[in-house]
Amino acid sequence: MKSQILALLRNSEGYVSGQELCDRFGVSRTAVWKAIKQLKEEGYQIEAVQNKGYCLLECPDVLSKNELLSRMDTKWAAKHIYYFDKTGSTNIDAKRVAEEGAPHGTLVAADNQESGRGRRGRGWQSPSGNNVYFTIVLRPQLAADTAPMLTLVMALSVAKAITAQCGIKAQIKWPNDVVVNKKKVCGILTEMALEVSDIRYVVIGVGINCNQKEFPEEIKETAASLFTECGNPVSRAGIIQQVMEFFEADYEAFMQEGNLSGIMEIYHEFLVNKDKQVKVLDPKGEYTGIARGINEKGELLVELENGQMETVYAGEVSVRGLYGYV
Repeated sequence: MKSQILALLRNSEGYVSGQELCDRFGVSRTAVWKAIKQLKEEGYQIEAVQNKGYCLLECPDVLSKNELLSRMDTKWAAKHIYYFDKTGSTNIDAKRVAEEGAPHGTLVAADNQESGRGRRGRGWQSPSGNNVYFTIVLRPQLAADTAPMLTLVMALSVAKAITAQCGIKAQIKWPNDVVVNKKKVCGILTEMALEVSDIRYVVIGVGINCNQKEFPEEIKETAASLFTECGNPVSRAGIIQQVMEFFEADYEAFMQEGNLSGIMEIYHEFLVNKDKQVKVLDPKGEYTGIARGINEKGELLVELENGQMETVYAGEVSVRGLYGYV
């Protein structure tokens, strides 16, 4: 009920009477008063005026299950939410709840994760109170070799959400980073469980640097946060909300075609690699070329100096002028 009261107060232009809350949720005035009291204790500034009711004056930048649920206006994305103040990894938690039967679209979010991982098992900085870490559980009826495309779908949704929420242009560094002003603000990690050659479930983990102001010496030239790039604090719950709204639409467009053809055009608008010189760190040998975008399978198309087109399925791709590749 707390999340429903919070949603009603947030979406109201003025005061909401205590009686209206009682009637809407079928509870007593005492129950409403207790819920309002708990919300105030969590940091929400709610004004109570006799004969007028309750008015939400200010929302703190808190992450909680109630805060997230109160914001979601989606059909299936994040309709079920698990929230942790601190956890090892939201991907690990998401796989656990998926094994326990969590439905498609379940969201696992945390304020802090102690064992976050990036690509190739690299550690991921996860300080409390600044950033967002979340994982969505998906149960797509797809062949296993299509799962990597979902990383690109999520990257597009994150870039859209940051651009809409912060008013700064976010771009995608293929395949799984989101950058602002040539610095990384988001990493994405997709994992799946199989039943023979079919997908049982997929989990997509996202870490976004939101309000972090400082970074360790070794990454400060390549990493940034939304705060450092736009100059204002951002609502972490608001970012998650917008990512979920965009992802629901982008995912459905992907599922309709069974590939990325329905979102390729908009994806290319956000692709920082597009028409840029890139270095491909292939195990068989490095080479450079011009990235010409992706195909419907999500593979990066790289044009070599002789005009030949190489398709890059996976691996390290460095972009000139980005992440120290100069």
